[in-house]
Amino acid sequence: MVVFWLLFFDRAASDAPAVRVYNAPPHTPQVLIMLSYRHSYHAGNFADVLKHIVQIAIIEYLKKKDKPFTVHDTHGGAGSYAIANEHMQKTGEYVDGIGRLFGQRFGDPLLDRYLTLVAGLNPVGHLREYPGSPLISATLLREQDRLQCTELHSTDFPLLQQRFAGDKRVRVEKMDAWQGMRAMLPPTHRRGLVLIDPSYELEADYTDVLEGVREGLRRFATATYAVWYPVLDRQRTEGFVRRFVKAGFPDLLRVECCARADGSGRGMTGSGMLVINPPYTLAQQLSQTLPVLRQQLCDVGGHTLVKPLTAEH
Repeated sequence: MVVFWLLFFDRAASDAPAVRVYNAPPHTPQVLIMLSYRHSYHAGNFADVLKHIVQIAIIEYLKKKDKPFTVHDTHGGAGSYAIANEHMQKTGEYVDGIGRLFGQRFGDPLLDRYLTLVAGLNPVGHLREYPGSPLISATLLREQDRLQCTELHSTDFPLLQQRFAGDKRVRVEKMDAWQGMRAMLPPTHRRGLVLIDPSYELEADYTDVLEGVREGLRRFATATYAVWYPVLDRQRTEGFVRRFVKAGFPDLLRVECCARADGSGRGMTGSGMLVINPPYTLAQQLSQTLPVLRQQLCDVGGHTLVKPLTAEH
């Protein structure tokens, strides 16, 4: 008999429920573990702002060509989130994320594109809904493009499914993220984005992500892979990034936005993205956008980073 020890872990300085699993086999299927993580507690926070800006930049680049592409989203969540939802109101994390930006324009094309998209979902001029990554993708896709999402949570999956009911461009499956990549990659199209953003509540997530990217590249080598990661402990974060560098990916970009100084003792102090096969324009775009984010979202001691990483062979 396998026994799982569950400890509650505060990822983002809130009392939102989350679990971290110890003494479980490293590749235990998530379906065997009762996960309590819900992204609705964290939707619209500063980490979402960074992730969704990077996502938009990549998709808009893909749209420059007429050829169709596919976005594969490994952790679809509920698709979108009502600001009035008790989870969002309980943590209030969105206040220091999208709440600081909504209704404004900053003269930065990428940031303003993101804000225009969010505003389009809130036509009355008040922030009532925040889009998750699936809804952002679906909003940006053309008729010929496709979106495929996986989500395992028993509450979020039907919400995600309902959100895109009737949209023939979107496929939603109740699957573990890594199972979904094996089952759904490669897609029909040769161009695309694979967005990978686990909660990292499972200890195995830190190693499974790299293996997932490797498996994905074996199946869908022409895609861009965007991996989100939290900054909780700087030493652990740097170890996570080093494993990607040592993996030898020839084209790897690191992007980071930390709202607070490292080691502030306040949960998640920042987040980042590792982008494999990034568009050649992405680093320059983000080098212009992230200083604006730093000014708007970061406390004293916070920082932003855009850095191409050299593969180690």
